[in-house]
Amino acid sequence: MNYLAHIYLSGDNDLVTIGNFIADGIKGKQYKKYDRDIQIGILLHRHIDTFTDAHKTVRLSTKRLHEKYSHYSGIIVDILYDHFLAKNWDTYSNTPLAEYVEQFYTSLEEYYEVLPARIQKMMPYMMTDNWLLSYASIDGIAKVLSGMNRRTKNRSGMDEAVNELEEFYNEFEDEFTSFFDELIASSNKKIIELNKMI
Repeated sequence: MNYLAHIYLSGDNDLVTIGNFIADGIKGKQYKKYDRDIQIGILLHRHIDTFTDAHKTVRLSTKRLHEKYSHYSGIIVDILYDHFLAKNWDTYSNTPLAEYVEQFYTSLEEYYEVLPARIQKMMPYMMTDNWLLSYASIDGIAKVLSGMNRRTKNRSGMDEAVNELEEFYNEFEDEFTSFFDELIASSNKKIIELNKMI
């Protein structure tokens, strides 16, 4: 899953959310140097990624892209799924997406000191271009995919994946919807487990 889903699945604890958000840059047992709630967020992030990568519904989505995008297909599906979460946000949250995103950006600023340097550098771009809110539109997703393509020195061709999004829009949305309910349940269960363990 991509940024918005990881943030959403963290629940209401700001530090768990921060941990989940920064987790990609925290390798191995490095998570143990952080406060308890951030540790929970990092381990929750790893659980979400493992659950997602192994799920048969997600594999249906990635299979549709694999011939053209190869190992980048999983990254593309993560981004497309964030689009459907943002687009259907009212189904999952009583807080409007724009307000939710602003609250998250405020939290990032509050805990700036604990963020890895890579995230600190990324933050201004994320906030200025309001990545999380932009996910709700196809144009916003197109910009994200173009940015990802540039990061691969244009090798991935990910900028073209907006074509598959539009062509198979209903299929991707149905797959996201059925999968995400399971992911919510699994994440909530994992949070309870981690709170007992750590």
